[in-house]
Order: sequence, then structure tokens, then C-alpha cells
Amino acid sequence: MAKDKQSGKSAPGGDKAGSAHETATEAAGGQHHAAAAHGRPARIDKSLPKDRDKLIALHAEARRRRASAALGSEAYRAAMDELSRIEIRIADVDRSANPPRG
Repeated sequence: MAKDKQSGKSAPGGDKAGSAHETATEAAGGQHHAAAAHGRPARIDKSLPKDRDKLIALHAEARRRRASAALGSEAYRAAMDELSRIEIRIADVDRSANPPRG
């Protein structure tokens, strides 16, 4: 039927369906577009151990503290902060491994 044909007009919700994805793909020559750096670089807490197994054990302890703390409490926020510092350190250790992990 004629009304089922694509006429190049916008879809009822606004933009043409898929136009943003097509534009990004076309801009990169048919490939996924490259991501640019954004935000601040992570700060690595060098006071944490460099041994991955010790870091994993510390991470498990921090997860237990977070799970037992009341949502939004100071203890919960402290456990979340510690988890993020440990995860950044684990990523640093993994990147420095030979060959790099992950």
C-alpha cells in the first residue's frame, strides 16, 4: 500500500527512525565512531596492595560492609568509596600485568 512506503518524512514521534545511528556510522566510514576522552582520569590509590588476590579479598569485605549498611548512610557511602578505590586499583594492576589482563 502507498501509505506503507517510506517517504523520507519524520516518524510520528519526531526524527526519522535510526537517523542518529546512521549519521554516526556514516561519519566513521561505516565503522563505529571512535570515543573521545572525557571526564577526569581516575586517581589510583597506591596505598592499596598490588597483589590482585589481596585486592579481591578487600573488595569482598567492602561489599559485605556495604550490604550490611543502611542505604544512604555514612557507612554505606564509605563502603562505596572504598569499593571504587579498590576497583580502580584492580584495573591498574591488570593493566600493568604482562600480558595485560582484561
